[in-house]
Amino acid sequence: MEPVILTTARLVLRTVGSKDTDAVYAAALDPDIQRWTTVPSPYQYEDARGFTERIAPDGWADDSMFTFGLFLPAPGDSLVGMLGITRRAPGTAEVGFWGTREHRGNGYVSEAVRATARWAFAHLAVDRLEWRAEVGNTASRAVAERTGFTVEGTLRAALDNKGVRRDCWVGSLLPSDLGLPATAPYVPAPARSSGG
Repeated sequence: MEPVILTTARLVLRTVGSKDTDAVYAAALDPDIQRWTTVPSPYQYEDARGFTERIAPDGWADDSMFTFGLFLPAPGDSLVGMLGITRRAPGTAEVGFWGTREHRGNGYVSEAVRATARWAFAHLAVDRLEWRAEVGNTASRAVAERTGFTVEGTLRAALDNKGVRRDCWVGSLLPSDLGLPATAPYVPAPARSSGG
């Protein structure tokens, strides 16, 4: 798939390329990003170059991962975060994201998650968008909850972060949560009776 550009009220969401390597490198040096995400640690300039010049474009080319840099509109074109939607199974994808230290707390990542979720439901035939974060990553969980994800529970040893298995929270967002149609029918489990 050719990369797309999405816009929100305050952001331009576009893929990254070599011109963004310096900004990605500077942002990923943040200890919080290295702690809570799977970016390499320590983060080297070559990691940023590999991401912007190979990993991000290749994901679009083979329809496996759709990476968006979250930018304030020109003239600044400042990077405020990164977001990726990765296909996991037919009809299912996973969203991952981080925000730059200087732009956290402004709701930019939540705004981007809502926009890309709508795009994934409409253009990727996704009927379940999953979010996962290591238990304790309260900032990521707050974004997921603000954007309408239902936190479904904790999965034991479900994340591998730099060679260490960690428990993670998991949540989902369905097209119906945003008032959108699904590509496949969904029949929820019947509600349990509390009576005896």
